[in-house]
Amino acid sequence: MASITIRNLDDNLKEQLRIRAASHGRSMEAEARSILLEILYPAPEQNLALAIHRRFEEIGVDSLPVPPRQQVRNPPEFCE
Repeated sequence: MASITIRNLDDNLKEQLRIRAASHGRSMEAEARSILLEILYPAPEQNLALAIHRRFEEIGVDSLPVPPRQQVRNPPEFCE
């Protein structure tokens, strides 16, 4: 695995990283890795409808004609 060094890191930023790492129970290095992974490889959509919408929004599915609605049958009557 590769290693990186971040120079000229603001002291306040380092302190916030330390606090965040402590709140998650991990080292600052592990927290920095977690942040990078979260930003560079976001989790897939959990909402299926939204995922489908995003998949097809570029091809203009929104502009498809909607057929007129018709009543299929008469509703039941509950009167005696």
